[in-house]
Parts: sequence; C-alpha cells; structure tokens
Amino acid sequence: MHARLRRTFLTAAAALAAASVAAQPSRPPDPALAALAAGGTVALIRHAAAPGTGDPPGFRLGECATQRNLSGAGRQQAADLGRRIRSAKIPVTEVRSSRWCRAADTARLAFPDLQTGPDPALDSFFAGRGSGAAQTERAKAVIQAWRGRPGVLVMVTHQVNITALTGLVPAEGEVVVVAPGADGLVVLGRTRI
Repeated sequence: MHARLRRTFLTAAAALAAASVAAQPSRPPDPALAALAAGGTVALIRHAAAPGTGDPPGFRLGECATQRNLSGAGRQQAADLGRRIRSAKIPVTEVRSSRWCRAADTARLAFPDLQTGPDPALDSFFAGRGSGAAQTERAKAVIQAWRGRPGVLVMVTHQVNITALTGLVPAEGEVVVVAPGADGLVVLGRTRI
C-alpha cells in the first residue's frame, strides 16, 4: 500500500510541477539580442563599470595607472557580457575598442578569443579630449562599411561616443545594437547583458 501511495503522490507532484512551468509566462525575445544573432549588425558597447567620471588629472593615454579603470565588479561584468554573448550564439567577427584602458580591458575580458583592434574613432572625447564631431563621423563610416557583412562588429567605447552616434545614454556595460541604413544608422535595440 505504501508503494502505491508513494507512486500516486510522486505522479501528482510531477503533474503539478509541469503545470506550474507551463503556466509561467514566457519572456518575449529580446529584440536587441535577436538582431545580434541575425548578424550584419554592430554592437556599440559602453565599457563596463569604472567608478567615477572622466579621468583623473595627469591622464596619459597608454598608461593605465593614470586613468579611471574597471573596478573588480566591472571586470566581472565584462567577462559575464562575453559569456552571455557566446551562450546566445551571437556571431562576433570583429572587435574594436577605444584606446582608453577601461574600454580596451572590457573588450579583452569579454572577447578573449578575438583580437581587439584599437580605434581612435572610439576614444572618449569627454572633457575636450579628442574631436567629437570628427570621431563620430569616422565611427559612422566604420558602421556604414559593415553593410552587407556577415557577423557582428563590436565597438567598445564610451557614453559620450554612443550618445553622439545614437542619441541614447547607455549605462556601463550596456549594448546598443545598430545597423547601417540608407540614411545613416538604424537603432535596433539596446540590452544589458
């Protein structure tokens, strides 16, 4: 009798568990991730968490000790970003980065198997460093040149650069997905991975 009662209980518990799973609403697909998975798109990624704003006095390009850098949480955020992109089977074929250490480190931690190309068009122009208008035009040209190419181009940069390109203000580690369009860039979505 005990065995029969136990089997009945286990069968009822399994049926309740299955009904509970079936009753849970499924999450709608993330349009930004769907656009990336389809390829032919560009992922504009704001560098991962780096406490503070701008760079300290005495900033020197190429000397990370003089810059605002990723925190431990930022390093983990960058690595997690890469893992999530790989698990979503997003076909990243090229990675470019600002020469600022926090952006270059984000790119290297997220995409350790791909070579990161430093791109001055992605350098921060916050606080008068660089030439915002010229850099934005060069970045737009790179994105336009991606038209019709397979895979995803990743561009790791800064908030001011992404805002100049899209009008959006991304959070640290946020991805804004764009595609080259006939009349400029088309924003396809944004996501925190």
